[in-house]
Formats: sequence, structure tokens, C-alpha cells
Amino acid sequence: MTGESSIFLDSNIWIYALSTEDDEKARNARQLIEEFGSRISFTTQIVNEVCINLKRKSSMSEQDIRTLVESFYLNYQAIEIKETILVFASELRERHAFSFWDSIVAASALAGGAEILYSEDMQDGFILDNKLRIIDPFKV
Repeated sequence: MTGESSIFLDSNIWIYALSTEDDEKARNARQLIEEFGSRISFTTQIVNEVCINLKRKSSMSEQDIRTLVESFYLNYQAIEIKETILVFASELRERHAFSFWDSIVAASALAGGAEILYSEDMQDGFILDNKLRIIDPFKV
């Protein structure tokens, strides 16, 4: 990265972007990926959720799944979910009543140095630890 902060996209953003739909949400999600490119960070949790949902909803082939996984690691910054992230996620759940999975997403985004977490199903505008702003890119 070139001194710019990373951006974290929740799985729902990826699912819209990678869907075969051409509605407003899909276009907005694709625009985020195009805009932020290599500044985007992700975790295996995100890849897993994206692959499971796309396999189920669009009947992606296993070859398509492999290609998708490879493209995540080729184009974006991987954040490994380690013990410190899981412990921090537990602290976030305790402090903010986040769901189990959302707390891991937020803890991972913070661990990766992200300043913005784009998510459709977390609290839009919430600023976590004075470092991470949660934005719903579909909210008008």
C-alpha cells in the first residue's frame, strides 16, 4: 500500500458486487471495489461467506470458486484471524453488543488498519474506537 489506509468490505458488499444482478446495490458495490482496489482488506471469514452464498445463490462451479479465492489473495490485503483478533472481537461484543460474526469483521478491520468498514447490516455512521467508521453504502 502507498500510505493510504485500507478499506474493509463486509461479505454482503462482495456478494452484491459479484452477483449477476445489475441493480443499484450491485453497481454501488462494484464501484467501491473499483474505487478502492488494492486498498481493500479481507479475512478468510469474508471469503468463506462470499463463496458459500454465491455457490448457493448463483450455482457457481468449483472452478469459479477457486478462481474467486485466488483473486482475493492476488488483488487484496489478507488479514489473518489470529487469537488477538478473536479476543478483541469478544471485547467488542461486550462493549457494543455486536453479533459474533460482526465483531470479528470489525476487529479484523481495525487490526488491518482500516479507517472505513463498508457493511449493509451494521450501524451506519458508527465510529469504533475513534478509528473505524462503519458506512452502509446503500443508505440514502
